[in-house]
Amino acid sequence: MPASSTPLRRGLAAMAALPLLTLAACGYGSEAKDDNAGARIAAGAKKTDGLDSVKIGYFGNLTHATALVGKQKGFFQKALGATKADYQLFNAGPSEIEALNSGSVDIGWIGPSPAINGYTKSNGKNLRIIGGSASGGVKLVVNPKKIKSLKDVEGKRIATPQLGNTQDVAFLNWVAEQGWKVDAQSGKGDVSVVRTDNKVTPDAYKSGSIDGAWVPEPTASKLVAEGGKVLLDESSLWPGNKFVITNIVVSQKFLKEHPKAVEAVLKASVDTNAWINAHPDEAKAAANKQLGVDSGKELPADVLDPAWKSIRITDDPLAATLDTEARHAVKAGLLEDPRLKGIYDLAPLNRVLGAKGESTVDDAGLGVG
Repeated sequence: MPASSTPLRRGLAAMAALPLLTLAACGYGSEAKDDNAGARIAAGAKKTDGLDSVKIGYFGNLTHATALVGKQKGFFQKALGATKADYQLFNAGPSEIEALNSGSVDIGWIGPSPAINGYTKSNGKNLRIIGGSASGGVKLVVNPKKIKSLKDVEGKRIATPQLGNTQDVAFLNWVAEQGWKVDAQSGKGDVSVVRTDNKVTPDAYKSGSIDGAWVPEPTASKLVAEGGKVLLDESSLWPGNKFVITNIVVSQKFLKEHPKAVEAVLKASVDTNAWINAHPDEAKAAANKQLGVDSGKELPADVLDPAWKSIRITDDPLAATLDTEARHAVKAGLLEDPRLKGIYDLAPLNRVLGAKGESTVDDAGLGVG
């Protein structure tokens, strides 16, 4: 039975109501270009579940490396046969969740906070997390002339990507653990939290309007390239240095109606992750090439190399850490106690892993049934 949700506080409701991207294709995200060789459908291939296409959403971030590499190297298209892997690119979690809700996206790569928010807002009826993708890749980068130690963060202006997003929640929790007070909604307090789009954060840093940022890759490494210093790697705050940064989600309707297509995408994800971990340098180049296709510009080596090193690619959704992140949001006052039971359905992934002789993954008690 689907879990029911508790109401979100007005900050998250406001975030979810942010204007959707008015880009091409469905109106929620931009239609990514299929000008890579891997997008070609093999001759004689058969459709999966009788579908003409599977609509796959992802962000142009290195923390979405599975999607980037899987697209660039053709893993998804190979697994889907004659069913077209139809990609859409997003810049914000709320817009991808809205696309998932409307059916404009079937399966997507997304961060934990949007997944939690989407699930709770729909009373547990819109999505399931069906797999993991990445851990880590988040850092506190500061201006070393203004901030020389962690205690120096007090009184400074620190950017996070968006009110209530994954990094915003993590930073607010870290601030509270230092004994400092910040109003989560306004960002005002012992530290000033400045919500700034990742695309403009490096310019804000260069102008001096922020003193640092708690951000994902490659934004963190872009700041370092501008003279910033990594003061803290978020992975150091987690047991085993692991925490979920990217999940795979699917609409419950699509999961119920097209289980073979879901398993095909999950097989492609597992195959992609295995290839990435076995060929890290080639995978890095493939991810960067796809970023270039999507954005028109590849990352320079001084940004790409350190960013890539800080991200761990994994099939495991690290469910226990998602539960912890949800509790951090509650503690910050951004979320009322969420009921996350049922947010995971890892049976399809575990079938794929089992067939390959790999260890299965755990839902930390938050699975269906």
